[in-house]
Amino acid sequence: MTTLDTVDRHIINNLQEGFSLGERPFRDAAVQLGLSENDLITRLSRLVSSGLLSRFGPLFNAERLGGAVTLCAMQVPRDRFETIAQQVNAHREVAHNYEREHAFNMWFVVATEHQEEIEGVIAAIQSETGLTVFNFPKQQEFFLHLKVAV
Repeated sequence: MTTLDTVDRHIINNLQEGFSLGERPFRDAAVQLGLSENDLITRLSRLVSSGLLSRFGPLFNAERLGGAVTLCAMQVPRDRFETIAQQVNAHREVAHNYEREHAFNMWFVVATEHQEEIEGVIAAIQSETGLTVFNFPKQQEFFLHLKVAV
């Protein structure tokens, strides 16, 4: 298992505050962190590939870009969970699929270019899996600036 060293912790703690959108964003961040561009890229790649970071990349607000997003849940029989997860995840519109200890044990986000496409994705998943997809559209958005110091 890979462990975090002091430099990794410095990278994670500082990049949670934002990332440059300049011509060479990794170079710009590396300079601020006192690293070379190549070292920063290598370290971030290692952190993601080892699973210490689940991802490194932008978060887009689909609605501000003209798209639509909704939260969905399913009640999936335990013995079919992996198969159903593969079917759900096969849809390019599905992101953030999580297993939960609850009657609704599969939760995922559907993001589409247009609001009317959401129902089509949900209908396709229901048809493919034989299970009901519960749609929980956002009623109000709250922004929490969460920073986890490591």
